[in-house]
Amino acid sequence: MPAQSAKSSPALAGAVTVPGDKSISHRALILGALAVGRTEVTGLLEGDDVLRTAECMRRLGAKVVRLGPGRWQVDGVGVGGLVEPADVLDMGNSGTGARLLMGVVAGHPITAVFTGDASLNRRPMARVTEPLARMGAAFVGRAGNKLPLAVVGARNPLPIEYRLPVASAQVKSAILLAGLCAPGETTVIEPEPTRDHSERLLGHFGAEIRIVDAADGSRRVTLRGQPELTAAPVVVPGDPSSAAFPLVAALIVPGSDVIIENVGLNPLRIGLFDTLIEMGASIEYLNRRVAGGEPVADLRVRHSALKGVTVPAERAPSMIDEYPVLAVAAGFATGTTRMNGLAELRVKESDRLAAVAAGLAANGIAHEAGPDFLIVAGKGKVPGGGTVATHMDHRIAMSFLVMGLAAERPVTVDDIHMIDTSFPGFGTLMASLGATLE
Repeated sequence: MPAQSAKSSPALAGAVTVPGDKSISHRALILGALAVGRTEVTGLLEGDDVLRTAECMRRLGAKVVRLGPGRWQVDGVGVGGLVEPADVLDMGNSGTGARLLMGVVAGHPITAVFTGDASLNRRPMARVTEPLARMGAAFVGRAGNKLPLAVVGARNPLPIEYRLPVASAQVKSAILLAGLCAPGETTVIEPEPTRDHSERLLGHFGAEIRIVDAADGSRRVTLRGQPELTAAPVVVPGDPSSAAFPLVAALIVPGSDVIIENVGLNPLRIGLFDTLIEMGASIEYLNRRVAGGEPVADLRVRHSALKGVTVPAERAPSMIDEYPVLAVAAGFATGTTRMNGLAELRVKESDRLAAVAAGLAANGIAHEAGPDFLIVAGKGKVPGGGTVATHMDHRIAMSFLVMGLAAERPVTVDDIHMIDTSFPGFGTLMASLGATLE
């Protein structure tokens, strides 16, 4: 396992573009495969997670071809037109890909076996299998709901109305993707809005979808089944979750002034940016525009004196992947930062809440972690000097490498190989800004 260290860096400067949005990349390949005609995707994230989805769509009968860096072409087979794969669908480390494709397969009269790496195979899938079983699919897996898992798709999928117990864009999307093959209307009610890339792209490809916000803050998403999706070009913006790492690095390394170009600003994805601005971060949105149905801008980020804040639980769905790097920023802030509503972090690529707490402890940051909260006592500086166990989690690795760039002593992470799952070229990009990684 290749370890890496980051140490105190000079001011970061320059303009960079982060890889394409992972959530949109997965969905562009899947919906392109379910559409009739040829879809061209530009800006696709070419990390391992998305490449696994591309290969799985090939095995399910679509023609998926790489034309050049970030440029891909998908010849779709139409809704209901996928074929039974001759081999196992190996999702690697991709929880998003696995859950979305389980929804796709559940709506087709085919059987597919899903597996993944050691990390993914530990993650529970019951929150997806339970609603998909109501639609007529069957599942046979280890411990009932863990990968390796066989999905037996419904011969006559049923439309359902399903209220999510916990807000989850992955579960919502899996149900909607299965609902494409069901007659009538499939409805998902989410307790609070989660990222809506599936809804935006379904509409982009011609599906009939209705979204109604209720007075209690919940959202009702309804899809009319058995549409004919039509191929449509997709432009993938830069991933705000990936932009978080150079952004926080610029905020905490003195003298830094960095521009991150072409970042997606979907309002259901920018909870981290909103939180950092509340903490006193200098983040400017330049050249605002719309690309592929998504709001986009260039971000100018400058070193800032941060202060502690309380992050409300209802913000969690819009920044669930960004809490590890927010915890790093909080360590450099002055005062206490309290993050609420973090139970979902317990079932990510690792138990992210435990991993973050251990990383903070290893680097001298006072904190308290509970079942669904994290409190960081920031003192404006971080001693560093620790080695962080990443537990095969790319976001833990990148977050603590960012910490090392401004800590008093170097910070080491025990493994970086999995970073390529979401952010290929992370080290090279950070070094181009002046970061000291060894």
